[in-house]
Amino acid sequence: MTYIDIIKPIHPNVLQEEPLSRHTSFRVGGPAELLVKTENSKEFVFLVETCKKHNIPFVVLGDGSNTLVSDNGLRGVVICTNRMNDIQILDNNRISAQAGAKLSKVAEVACNTGLAGFEFASGIPGTVGGAIYMNAGAYDGTVGEFCESVTLLGEDVFTKAGSEMEFGYRKSYAQNTGLIILDATFALSPGNPEDIRNKMKELNNRRRQTQPLEYPSAGSTFKRPEGYFAGKLIQDSGLKGFSIGGAQISEKHAGFVINTGGATATDIYNLIKEVQKRVYENFGVHLETEVKLLGFEAEL
Repeated sequence: MTYIDIIKPIHPNVLQEEPLSRHTSFRVGGPAELLVKTENSKEFVFLVETCKKHNIPFVVLGDGSNTLVSDNGLRGVVICTNRMNDIQILDNNRISAQAGAKLSKVAEVACNTGLAGFEFASGIPGTVGGAIYMNAGAYDGTVGEFCESVTLLGEDVFTKAGSEMEFGYRKSYAQNTGLIILDATFALSPGNPEDIRNKMKELNNRRRQTQPLEYPSAGSTFKRPEGYFAGKLIQDSGLKGFSIGGAQISEKHAGFVINTGGATATDIYNLIKEVQKRVYENFGVHLETEVKLLGFEAEL
C-alpha cells in the first residue's frame, strides 16, 4: 500500500508532487510527495496520528517563511497549517490564535480590539506556530514575552503555560522536544487603537527602509552571535552583494539572503555555507542559521 492509498481516503483533496516553491517565502524547493492543508486541529491531529501509525514521514509547514526546502523536495506528507487560522479575543486582554494564523493578522486583530504589546509582530512574516517554535521577535519584542499558554501535540494533546515553554533567543520547549504547536494564547495590555496602529506603521516603515522586502527571502538568515551583529560581520567580510547563482547577500541589509530570481535551494544553501566560512575565517565567529532546513543531508 502506498502513502497516497493511506492518506487519500481521509483527505481526498491531497496534492501529489506539489512544488514547494509555491509554499515557501524563498520561492524555491522541490515537490512534496503529498501535500495536505488541514482545516482544523481535530483533522490535523488525526492526520499526524495516521502518519505515525503507518510510519509515513511527515513535516509540518506554516507559511514556509523561515524554511529552506531542498531542490529534491520531500518524501511522505507535508502538512500545511495555514487554513488553521482562527483568532479569538478572550477576556482579561487575551487573544488566542491557531498555529496557522498569520502573526501579522494577530497583531491586526489585537490593534482593532485595543490590545497593545504585539505591535512588534505586525511585520514578521509567518504563522503563530512557527513564531512560538522559534520565539520569533523583532524590535526588542518576542512572542515568548506575551505567551500565556500553548497547546501542544506529542503522544497526546496537552497545554503548557508560557512560563514553562523555555523561551530563549530563537528557542523554545517545542523546538527542544520536537513537539507540534496547535494554538497559543497571548496576554496583552489595554491600549488606544490609534496609538497602537501608529506604532505598527512606524515599525513597518523602518522595516521597509532597512530590509529587502521586494525580494523573496526567509527574513534574517542568521541568528545574532553573542556580542556581535550578523549583518555587520558579513558586511565587514566584504560579502554585501556577493552571489551564487540567483542567491545573493542583500545590498540593502547583509543579514538577508535573497532570491534575485531563478535561485535554486542549492544556490541559497551554498551561499549560506560560504558566508559562514568567510566570517569564521575573518572573525572566528560561527554564524548559526535561523532558517530551518528541510530535505538536506547536511546541516549548516
